[in-house]
Amino acid sequence: MREYEFTLKFRLPDPTIDTGMYVDILYESGCDDAIIGTGIKGFIALDFIREAPSAYDAMSSAIKDVRKAIPQAEVVEASPDFVGVTDVANLLGCSRQNIQKLLSKSISNRPPAVYGGAQSVWHLFELLIWLIEHKGYHVDESLVEVAKTTRSLNLVQQSEMLDPEIQKKFQELVFINRNI
Repeated sequence: MREYEFTLKFRLPDPTIDTGMYVDILYESGCDDAIIGTGIKGFIALDFIREAPSAYDAMSSAIKDVRKAIPQAEVVEASPDFVGVTDVANLLGCSRQNIQKLLSKSISNRPPAVYGGAQSVWHLFELLIWLIEHKGYHVDESLVEVAKTTRSLNLVQQSEMLDPEIQKKFQELVFINRNI
């Protein structure tokens, strides 16, 4: 079994309740391997280091443990997923300038940004795969697996917000050469 480090953020069912009251309940329900953040009213974040056979198993068991304590808690986001240059550098233990240089010299084959403004944002998984395959970086397998799993969880969560009719029309437009 491996250790997986990730953060899960939840919206609480009643935003008026003091989030601090959940700390002991979460600990008793199996979240004793998490640091619990209660800073924003109506939300709670848990930073886990959990042993499991896979990143999916670690995250799914963590979500189940949270829901044992807070049945109506709604997953808002899993991380690490959306990252900027500084985030990637911190995760890989190198300088921000190093990552920025790699990205700026590889415009044609670098992964597309989710947001391409002054401070671009990427899915961590796509950047890690690019760094491994195109730049020869050695990246811890558990980080790659966590990044892939958090991206999937976030995309599934966000897909619930799509209008099914518009989604189907865009799929036909965007994926014209693929079988859907």
